[in-house]
Amino acid sequence: MSPKLAAPEGILAVEGFRAMGVAAGLKADRPDVALIVSDRPGTQGAAVFTQNAFAAAPVHISRQHVADGDVRAIVVNAGNANACTGRQGLRDALRMARLTAEVLDLAPEQVVVASTGIIGRPLPMDKVEAGIRDCAARLGEAKGSEAAHAILTTDSGPKEVARTAAACGRTFRVAGIAKGAGMIHPDMATMLAFLVTDAPVDAEHLRTALKEASDRSFNQITVDGDESTNDMAVLLANGAEGGTKIAPGHEAWPAFHDAVTAVCTDLARRIAADGEGATRLLEVHVQGARDDEQARRAARAVAASGLVKCAVHGGDPNWGRVLAAIGQSRVEADPGRVSLWIGSGNGRACVLRDGEPDEASLHEAAEALQAPEVTLTIDVAAGDSEGRAWGCDLTEDYVRFNAQYPT
Repeated sequence: MSPKLAAPEGILAVEGFRAMGVAAGLKADRPDVALIVSDRPGTQGAAVFTQNAFAAAPVHISRQHVADGDVRAIVVNAGNANACTGRQGLRDALRMARLTAEVLDLAPEQVVVASTGIIGRPLPMDKVEAGIRDCAARLGEAKGSEAAHAILTTDSGPKEVARTAAACGRTFRVAGIAKGAGMIHPDMATMLAFLVTDAPVDAEHLRTALKEASDRSFNQITVDGDESTNDMAVLLANGAEGGTKIAPGHEAWPAFHDAVTAVCTDLARRIAADGEGATRLLEVHVQGARDDEQARRAARAVAASGLVKCAVHGGDPNWGRVLAAIGQSRVEADPGRVSLWIGSGNGRACVLRDGEPDEASLHEAAEALQAPEVTLTIDVAAGDSEGRAWGCDLTEDYVRFNAQYPT
């Protein structure tokens, strides 16, 4: 039975975009092929990709297709990563682009291709091709979340976000969908993210906004320390808002940039919270760092620490593990002035202040660790910059799930 679809919160929230997902038989009884299409000529696109040396075939094809910024469609399949599949994998990824272009009356170079699922198995192209044709034929039937469901693998549910930004008398929308639950770690993670906007922005500036947003969101999440072969985040802008072009220095740029960052951050948090086997979302906030890069690096180190993740799962306020992870990150810190809080709001407990432990606060800290969302705040006393990272606890279910994953 297909999952119940929510009201449009993702791609369909933006004028001029259509999106559909269908079940093509790659995954049992679940949607597994999706199309995202801009109906407006001149749509611009940008993307960021995994840095893994064994990048999958669709990553290689999409890097080429997005290079000039002329992108009108995205085709996605779940259930098979088309990674480590040799020359046939490249031919299959290119075939996905060509068939999508054929059914949508586009050029193949205007199509971004994405795949996710098990590595090392050839794509069942008969099913993929049938799914693409079915998707294209049913684009007009989409009610909202069909595409968001069709890109999932081990996720517990769809991840979709829409935001409205207003500036200088103008209003535009940014929306997106994403998938990811395991093999999550920078750069980037086993994640796919597809964002759309009606703002008029050239590809060059879309790349700037997406790269900076990704550095603060998708590249700040970790579930298990493993980086995937297939990751990508894509941003398409169709200009349906109708105003003049937005670029860095334009008075509306900060609002657009913030909206893209907000959508990416929300999607990233949802990926971290949906980590395989996870019971708690972990947010790490590092402040007092020398610069933004060091703050983000320290936050990532804490969120990625297996020992910290185990302590969070067990509700154990073993804050020494947090300091060890900070030290391992090699960022500048003043041990004699560092402070550490566990929890948030009125339930926040300071277990270390200016380098001095506070044993009396451990009970409050243990209570804060029982919350479904746990925040660790560390002031490293080396400057004025801050950064955040997100992860989750490490559970027996994660080990059990991945020990049984098909090979």
